[in-house]
Amino acid sequence: MYEKLLSPLDLGFTTLRNRVLMGSMHTNLEEIPGGLERAATFYAERARGQVGLIVTGGIAPNVAGSVGPHAAKMTTQEEADQHKIITDAVHKEGGKICLQILHAGRYAYHPNLVGPSPIKAPINFFTPKELSSEEVWQTVKDYANTAALAQSAGYDGVEIMGSEGYLINQFIVKRTNHREDEWGGSYENRIKFPIEIVKQTREKVGPNFIIIYRLSMLDLVEGGSSWEEVVQLAKEIEAAGATIINTGIGWHEARVPTIGTVVPKGGFAWVTKRMMGEVNIPLVATNRINMPDVGEKVLQDGCADMVSMARPFLADADLVLKAIEKRPEEINTCIACNQACLDHTFEMKICSCIVNPRACHETELNFLPATTLKKVAVVGAGPAGMAAATIAAERGHTVDLFEAEKEIGGQFNMAKVIPGKEEYQHTIRYYDAMIKKHGVQLHLNHRVTAEELIAAGYDEVILATGVTPRKVDFPGADHAKVLNYADVLYRGKEVGKSVAIIGAGGIGFDMAEFLAHDTEHESPSMSTSAYMEEWGVDMAYSDPGALTAAKPAPSPREIYLLKRSGGKHGKDLGKTTGWIHRASLKMKGVKHLANVTYEKVDDEGLHISIGGELQVLPVEHVVICAGQEPLRDLHDALDAQGQKVHLIGGADVAAQLDAKRAIKQASYLAAEL
Repeated sequence: MYEKLLSPLDLGFTTLRNRVLMGSMHTNLEEIPGGLERAATFYAERARGQVGLIVTGGIAPNVAGSVGPHAAKMTTQEEADQHKIITDAVHKEGGKICLQILHAGRYAYHPNLVGPSPIKAPINFFTPKELSSEEVWQTVKDYANTAALAQSAGYDGVEIMGSEGYLINQFIVKRTNHREDEWGGSYENRIKFPIEIVKQTREKVGPNFIIIYRLSMLDLVEGGSSWEEVVQLAKEIEAAGATIINTGIGWHEARVPTIGTVVPKGGFAWVTKRMMGEVNIPLVATNRINMPDVGEKVLQDGCADMVSMARPFLADADLVLKAIEKRPEEINTCIACNQACLDHTFEMKICSCIVNPRACHETELNFLPATTLKKVAVVGAGPAGMAAATIAAERGHTVDLFEAEKEIGGQFNMAKVIPGKEEYQHTIRYYDAMIKKHGVQLHLNHRVTAEELIAAGYDEVILATGVTPRKVDFPGADHAKVLNYADVLYRGKEVGKSVAIIGAGGIGFDMAEFLAHDTEHESPSMSTSAYMEEWGVDMAYSDPGALTAAKPAPSPREIYLLKRSGGKHGKDLGKTTGWIHRASLKMKGVKHLANVTYEKVDDEGLHISIGGELQVLPVEHVVICAGQEPLRDLHDALDAQGQKVHLIGGADVAAQLDAKRAIKQASYLAAEL
């Protein structure tokens, strides 16, 4: 029945619809009033964009399994019937969709959580109640019941979430399963839980229904599964009736980044390749496959039968369609920043995307043809200006985009040189393509004046003039060894072998990452093997969990990261990525100093005091990363002459260099012009 979906064809862009799975993402749409209607629009747009098979966000099979209070579940026919709006919308566009069944187990953020044993997760406040043997059997039945309800709702299948450290994973490994009954002890007993779930689900839904099993092929935690155990479980899951095995990488509590932008593209496909040939059903590779060429390489290298992309379909609903039509330069690429997707999810906000604010907001943000065409000037070609100019032009307006520098990109031109943030160049590439496609008149090396703008008679003037690094005020701030972040990241000023960074926010962390790498000799993108070695992943899989000692490349510099306030460095970094940045700098030996008073800079170095105790950091350079100020000179000049203007991006609010806010603000403004 699924030959069209699964058959291997000649590789090339036109095969992607049959071999791309849109992976599960928690959008939080299912939890809000009217959210299922919004989810239907979200999924239908991806199906229209030629995604072959979609998997929803996780839906609990019972109340205890919900990821949080009032989280989505499917336990009754009434709940199932409400999902028909989603399946109907996807099928209307010619797509297929599976419901992911996810029981959070000890990861649930509510006091009624359960698990195989009463062992608290390091990322949770609550300790789970141990399920009785009867309750385990009931949970198995609950999975099968939810699958049957999903079938009645029109879903084409289900994905049983058996990875990432959720309940099924918790039963499988000794780390979290200390039971002595029929569900614990030997490996055969511990995998009885997922096998029974798949068996009973297949019995409940019949033969013509997709069952994807998300198998944890790499736990990345101590006490995880061995490779031999993973293979054994895969074979048992196939025998139990699964249609497809999807790859799961790393528990949520693992201290190895698995989806952040620091992870090499397709960096975990090697583990799926190890499984190829062990089972006879299709295998799906996942994690950091963000562009068609990456997916094609995974397939061509024999790593998998299919590839899964999740966040890339937040960034661009038409990713597959653009690949099929050989328009890859027009793909709005996921940069794996997590700022508007996973960070939002863990803060119980609606998921979206930093480079595509329409994601999960398709019912409220649309770029329709303008009813009254206008002449529009956009000043500044950073993220906000690029978004405003291209969307306005797409809607039919005549747009001039002015940029004082020699290239578009603004702050992203600095972000793209940070090791692990090279993906930011894709956003610049995308907007360059959109500028050309929609006929934006681009004026580079042009610092436009208020007089020019007024004389040209624009109907709308949008100022996205950005920011300038904030200056510090202490003796020696003008010393030759003092640089600001733009001097280093954009203008390429050289920095010596010892450096103090003033400011421990996002810019300070990026600067430390940049200086802690030998950017002159290292490859701009770390290879998979180098990455695994740096973070302590054993590709030989010698021990359960596949962990080994991390071997980071040494920093070429002695680096001090300083802040005036107390507390943890980087406390305002992203919820799901901040730990990565802190761990990376720790591996590189960056010294963190807090409660610092800056006394002066002279030939000796940076003079500071901590708790009243004076000391000198004998550094060759001091790099200022202490925030930024909005550039509003042009605004003031225009305002003085009575010209109405719109301020967006950093020119409006300079704090945190917030590209998420900038692109969103620009998009909504351009949609309303």
